[in-house]
Amino acid sequence: MANISRLQLDVLKPHKPNAYDFALALSELDPTWNVAIEVVEIDESTESICLEVTGIHINFDNLQNKINELGATIHSIDAVEANGGSSN
Repeated sequence: MANISRLQLDVLKPHKPNAYDFALALSELDPTWNVAIEVVEIDESTESICLEVTGIHINFDNLQNKINELGATIHSIDAVEANGGSSN
């Protein structure tokens, strides 16, 4: 089975938690993950962010659930890297 090693997501989130706390909360899901956030746009009640997660094995379901728990929504998956697929 292939592993996802990089995801770049377009996410809409409320102002709180801020980008710093949002990144920390996501990085706590797995000690092998690196989380990078760039705030792209800010309006009155939300922020559009570019979220990039890299790691050995990114569990998308766990990531998506945590993003939703933090009050945010994934708008799109903009980039994916996968590796280690079976040769069968």
